[in-house]
Amino acid sequence: MMRPSDALPCVYLCRGIVDFRKGINGLAVLVETVLQQDPFSAQLFIFCNRNRDKVKILYWERNGFCLWQKRLEKARFKWPRKAEGEVVTLTGQQLNWLLDGLDVMRMEPHETLHYSSVL
Repeated sequence: MMRPSDALPCVYLCRGIVDFRKGINGLAVLVETVLQQDPFSAQLFIFCNRNRDKVKILYWERNGFCLWQKRLEKARFKWPRKAEGEVVTLTGQQLNWLLDGLDVMRMEPHETLHYSSVL
């Protein structure tokens, strides 16, 4: 099974709808123009189609681009809609949760509490 590593520190997700007729070149242009990122960096860039039943992951690997795609047969991806800006930053673990069908924008841990004494 090919899956992104949970240890990835930063993954860039394009919030907007993408025409999935675009291949590597078209997606690389979107990374540079819409996401304002470097497509040749060692990051993953995630795109979703209008029906939210397909995702594409674009990344640069040493001497060329790689394109990974997943298609759901019956369900839809929980795509972040209410985040600010065109790009959402995720971790590798959050990306895998998204690929598994979880809504990563609603998964919030408990608030961190800070105390100086127990008295």
